[in-house]
Amino acid sequence: MSDPTEFSPPPPTSTDLPPGWLEVTAMDMDAQGVARKPDGKVVFIYGALPTELVSANTHRKKNNWEQASLTEVHRQSSQRVQPGCPHFGLHAGACGGCKMQHLHVAAQVAVKQRVLEDNLWHLGKVKAETILRPIEGPAWGYRYRARLSVRYVPKKDKVLVGFHERKSRYIADMETCKILPPHVDAMLMPLRALIGSMAARDTCPQIELACGDTVTALVLRHLEPLSPEDKDKLRAFAAAHGVQWWLQPKGPDTVHLLDEGGEPLAYGLPDFGITMPFKPTDFTQVNPHINRVLVTRALRLLDARKDERVIDWFCGLGNFTLPIATQAREVLGIEGSEALVARSRENYQSNQAQRQDGSALAATSFVARNLFEMTPEMLIADGASDKWLVDPPREGAFALSKALADIHQARIGAEDAPPLPAGHEGWQSPQRIVYVSCNPATLARDAGLLVHQAGYRCVAAGVVNMFPHTAHVESMAVFERG
Repeated sequence: MSDPTEFSPPPPTSTDLPPGWLEVTAMDMDAQGVARKPDGKVVFIYGALPTELVSANTHRKKNNWEQASLTEVHRQSSQRVQPGCPHFGLHAGACGGCKMQHLHVAAQVAVKQRVLEDNLWHLGKVKAETILRPIEGPAWGYRYRARLSVRYVPKKDKVLVGFHERKSRYIADMETCKILPPHVDAMLMPLRALIGSMAARDTCPQIELACGDTVTALVLRHLEPLSPEDKDKLRAFAAAHGVQWWLQPKGPDTVHLLDEGGEPLAYGLPDFGITMPFKPTDFTQVNPHINRVLVTRALRLLDARKDERVIDWFCGLGNFTLPIATQAREVLGIEGSEALVARSRENYQSNQAQRQDGSALAATSFVARNLFEMTPEMLIADGASDKWLVDPPREGAFALSKALADIHQARIGAEDAPPLPAGHEGWQSPQRIVYVSCNPATLARDAGLLVHQAGYRCVAAGVVNMFPHTAHVESMAVFERG
């Protein structure tokens, strides 16, 4: 929920409005329109867009803000569009998976760019020297990863498969989903029929979707063992719809194929001649179209050269590491999960084996480390590198940025700076850092450290529309020393 102490909308331009009318002057990070009442109180309005004059029904009040839902639009924004999905909206039972379908996709990107710039300035006191052109792709059919909830509703004698209703624990009664790939969208109703026909319909709470370039995997979470008959129904569905079933009886480490064999899940990064195999529960980017462009731009901005050593922090499966290895002299990938590190090594070895003569990948190693407990000692022990690629989860890379800042502060003799660890003499900070972020607030916090305490400039920043029609803001920033 947005807080008006952190978000202050511009004042309205119309001061003489009919009673109850509100002028929407901004949109917050939850895709709510933001207005001010005549007494200055901030109102967050579901369904309202900037520049609109609206009426709204307040359903939550605090001392300095209110939350409301749109009831009528008196002056419509030129950027308002007809939502592409019948389950989107403010009506009872509306799906909560998307928040911005009523806003033109180009305007969505502009809102996200503003969110990034506002966060950088208000939270980090940082302004990028250059604003990068937004990375955009298909607005529909892009979501190749999804976690679909499943529930049998006895009163309706119906199985529901989909996302939760807006601000509710209930599952939306979805018959279609236009952000899923078309072949998966077409499977929603058959999936409902499948689960409804199974003896285990009461004990299958979730289906996880993972699409590769040629394989579609469905991971069925089941709380009780499946009968042979139910397994046969899954096999028949797989044959009819061209999918691969995986089963998850307990935690993520229990995920396994229903039947061994078949083509492995994988996605390609054709600009670098890289193929990335993955398991359906591994973290991969939701939007493969955008991921290809994202990797290509990140590496262009990083500009790794044949005489340089590069560290890829939070490397995951090697989504950035392996492409970097096509350009640098040496690469180190660091990740918190031992399982992902093992998978990264396998991916590196399989890609190295497939390279043509003269195009071998650079020497690359992977290590597992808790990156949320980084210290200057650990940073120096990893050795000097010319450049960094940083791609953290939503929590950001605070400990990593702080360790870098502590070393810089000690070297310039700052008061209260921690002492430099042993072995620091030959260690140099990276000349350039490319930071890929899925949370503009933690990016801004870390950017503040890098710029104000670690000796860097923020030379560029921009948004990546990885999740069209949602309020999720993916972005990247580039930092250079001095």
